Amino acid sequence: MTNHSWIVISQADPRPLYLQVIEQVERRVAVGDLPPGTELPSIRQLASELQVSVITIKRAYLELERDGVISTRQGKGSVVADRPNLQESIQVRELKTQLARAADLALLLGLSRTELHKRLIEAVEQAQRGNP
Repeated sequence: MTNHSWIVISQADPRPLYLQVIEQVERRVAVGDLPPGTELPSIRQLASELQVSVITIKRAYLELERDGVISTRQGKGSVVADRPNLQESIQVRELKTQLARAADLALLLGLSRTELHKRLIEAVEQAQRGNP
């Protein structure tokens, strides 16, 4: 596992490294750790620190830019985009993704809507108590 001050990538994770970088940048934006205007490390700097190829970080940054999460200016570097509702839109997208995964698993396990609802409520209550 390799660590930057706010990015941790794992060679053991089956997902491509650039997706791990994207996910972690988006998650940091979603929770407010990377507010609009925050400067990101240069592509070369981050690649060096994470010990991955420049192409990996470049691909991550290009996709983040395409999705409007970051903005890049030639010679100036990349910053978190100053876009209205950016944080909220990432939060909503992530929640929808996780809920869809939970729904797929519930269907696979043969759970009824009532049982899934009950288990979701239990999970929320456990999270509120700080018990995973």
